Amino acid sequence: MRTLITLLFSAVSAAAWACDVCQKNQPAPLRGITHGTGPQGQWDLVIVWSAGIIVGITLVLALRMLLRPGERHAGHIKHIILHDPSIPHGT
Repeated sequence: MRTLITLLFSAVSAAAWACDVCQKNQPAPLRGITHGTGPQGQWDLVIVWSAGIIVGITLVLALRMLLRPGERHAGHIKHIILHDPSIPHGT
């Protein structure tokens, strides 16, 4: 809960980070968020969208591997850890 509140306040206060000159140089969606100039050409937008797509695919694959890893072999390391009687569980 503390992390969520910290992230929320960080996101809300992010608008105070950009100065007046930078706000004038930014396109409408980025005003008040970042310093410097905005995208200078069409290639900048292609790079940003490509990076966003790569991050999205990575997030989906990471969640998929986390939730359904798919190891079914009985000798896999996760089965040794999960079924080892010497390791206390639930504490």
